[in-house]
Amino acid sequence: MQLPTNDIGKGSPATTRSSEAPPKPENAQPVVATAQLPVTVPQGGSRRRLRWSIWILAVVVAAGGGGFYWWKHSQSLLPPGISFGNGRLEADEIDIDTKFAGRIAELRADIGDMVTAGQVLARMDTSDLQESLKKSQAQVKQAQRAIEEANANLEQQRTQQVLAAQELERTQGLLKQGFATQELFDQRTQAMNAANAELRAATERVAETERALEASQHDVGLYTVNIRDNDLVAPRQGRIQYRVANIGEVLPAGGKVFTMLDISYVYMDIYLPTPEAGKIKVGTDARILLDAYPNTPIPAKVSFIASQAQFTPKTVETQSERDKLMFRIRVRIDPDRSRDHAPSVRSGLPGVAYLRADPAVAWPQNLQGNP
Repeated sequence: MQLPTNDIGKGSPATTRSSEAPPKPENAQPVVATAQLPVTVPQGGSRRRLRWSIWILAVVVAAGGGGFYWWKHSQSLLPPGISFGNGRLEADEIDIDTKFAGRIAELRADIGDMVTAGQVLARMDTSDLQESLKKSQAQVKQAQRAIEEANANLEQQRTQQVLAAQELERTQGLLKQGFATQELFDQRTQAMNAANAELRAATERVAETERALEASQHDVGLYTVNIRDNDLVAPRQGRIQYRVANIGEVLPAGGKVFTMLDISYVYMDIYLPTPEAGKIKVGTDARILLDAYPNTPIPAKVSFIASQAQFTPKTVETQSERDKLMFRIRVRIDPDRSRDHAPSVRSGLPGVAYLRADPAVAWPQNLQGNP
């Protein structure tokens, strides 16, 4: 039975299409297959990209494993008598601090600058000390004039004492001859005693003024030293690592202005187990290979060996190595060599230190370097 025209679409869509579907062409492709083609193509491309990614990852892992194996194998090829340990190149840090509380008046260095021993890095405000110095210098001049006056007075008292002695001597002779009275002799004696007392007092005044001059001169020296100490100088040759304060800042006594690296003291601390550390002595020949310069061995010497074993710090070795007791050993580069290559010194560079416990063993070719 045929449905009315105005009822088309109100019935089941499936029933309507199945009842009135037109005949399919003979060569027509299935609608479902045609609709799935856009989905099938990208799936194949994604699989190819996944296979390539897996292949590249496998190559990288194989290369890394091969490199690690080569490194371990090369380490195992070290001749007996040579030990090694990894660490970081370090240089002693020196803080440039103020001696007195004060205000920073001038900065003459900045981060990264190479400085020499004795170079002025900063100046503090010394206006108050300068005024105190002028006062002490004026007191020195005053004390010098007081000394001149005391010496003149002393000379006068000496003259008076000589005169009193002469008069007493003449009166004593006249008294014996009966030409002078006892009263006159007593007066001359008292005058002599007074002259002696004044001479002693004048002598003491000279000594007192000399001590006052010495005290004033010490004050001048003290203020001069304090003013000089307000010039912050580099105690050694090195590089400025940090600048902590700026011009105009008021710092307390001991306030830090700079931190510098001492180029003359460059070293690497490594850790060796007891069997190997027991063969090492202070002065043992060593070589340092930095990761940044793998083909440039740096000659060095062992400068310190810990007297007690300790657990290796976590930042140095693997967990299996940290479970062992190790001895800390410091390998130091020759100061002259460090100063000659000061621009290349970098604190914190990782590397490996090799120690030759047996002097009869020759260094491998890659560790020979220049002595």
